[in-house]
Amino acid sequence: MSVNILAKGTGRRKSAIAQIQLVKGTGEFIINGKSGVLYMQENPASVLSIQAPLELLRLQKTYDTIVVVQGGGLIGQAEAIKLGMARALCDIEKSYRPFLKTKGYLTRDSRCKERKKYGLKKARKAPQFSKR
Repeated sequence: MSVNILAKGTGRRKSAIAQIQLVKGTGEFIINGKSGVLYMQENPASVLSIQAPLELLRLQKTYDTIVVVQGGGLIGQAEAIKLGMARALCDIEKSYRPFLKTKGYLTRDSRCKERKKYGLKKARKAPQFSKR
């Protein structure tokens, strides 16, 4: 099966990495070989989140989206897919960039887990203090 890839985009969030490929089609979402709704466990917030860049530009029925995502949890993966999708859309048409930029879809959320420090149980949690 030969697929004519129009654009590629990469999105990251926490420890999730999503690689997006946009193909001419009917608006299907395929994430790791499964339907997008099925992969996101029919969570409406996650499904709407990954479709947001396409809905903003009214391109829901124009492109098929093939996603390979790994790492993190479902919410982090959904955010990574959204960023990758926005980046791929910018590659297709430069005029989409201002619309996506004003909505914040091209901004990478750099927050991640703070590292554990020595002498502590977690990043900030200290062992219980004993007076006697």
